[in-house]
Amino acid sequence: MDSTLAGRNVFTVLPKNVTVSQSSGIRSAMEARKAHNRGRMYSGYRIRIFFDNSQTARWASETAMNNFKQMYPGTSAYRTFQSPYFKVTVGDYRSRAEAQAALVSIKASFPAAFIVKEKFKYPALDNTTAYRVDTVKVKK
Repeated sequence: MDSTLAGRNVFTVLPKNVTVSQSSGIRSAMEARKAHNRGRMYSGYRIRIFFDNSQTARWASETAMNNFKQMYPGTSAYRTFQSPYFKVTVGDYRSRAEAQAALVSIKASFPAAFIVKEKFKYPALDNTTAYRVDTVKVKK
């Protein structure tokens, strides 16, 4: 995506002499596909930065999550309890390579961090940020 199109509808920036003809069937098929995928679960990767079952684990997990959110404000963080463990897991990575790249910087602040495979719904794409895509990772 070109940064000049970030957050904009491509049809609003076309020259006035360009006409786009699209059947209503294509539009409705795309909308149906988007609706179908909205609730779908995907296999992906996250980074576990906290995992403990001690007496202070609830408080420590909250602290770890708050510290992470301050250090990495654009990255999602999830705190869960799966008896008897409190866990804090961060990121929504589609590939292990993406997670591995993020792990390198996260390990500086959370040395015990490691990659876990999980099923989750992917978050909606941010329409205001341009992304450059290559075969290994997405860069902001």
